[in-house]
Amino acid sequence: MGKIRTTIRNCFVFALVFVAFNAFQTNWCTSSAVQVSIGQNQSAHYLTIDEQERTRAEKAASDIQDALDEAEREADNTVLAKFIRNLESRIYSTLAEDISESLFNYSGIPTIDNPIAGEINLEGNILKWINDGITITLIIEEWFDGIIVSTTEIIIPVGSFGGCWVDCDG
Repeated sequence: MGKIRTTIRNCFVFALVFVAFNAFQTNWCTSSAVQVSIGQNQSAHYLTIDEQERTRAEKAASDIQDALDEAEREADNTVLAKFIRNLESRIYSTLAEDISESLFNYSGIPTIDNPIAGEINLEGNILKWINDGITITLIIEEWFDGIIVSTTEIIIPVGSFGGCWVDCDG
């Protein structure tokens, strides 16, 4: 009888432990941290981690770009940079005024047989003008590495400005 009692007692203890463990496991598995650790919702957990890593990387890249932009703005706002921009603007303004005077203001009278012409090389591009007394033709050639990229031709009828040096009907 002692063996039967021991066997029954061992089965009862085993059944009690089994029931208690299942009850504990059911409560234990309801928390989300445990569910992730045993495989439930694990992909959602990985996606959350991936999203956090991506967001951190984007913020770091954004911070670096912001720092570079700030450095560029600071470099553009130095006294020397402002002076160079101002000087360049004045030089181009004077150059445009001189070219305009060359087109319209000269000592000789242009004719079709004897036009007044000029040419200037400006930063690798060529500006040409020809005044034949009836029209002024302005030709702008854009060059890059020794190859002509584009050509723009503007024809200005001199008679439309209120006068010609020669007969405009000509």
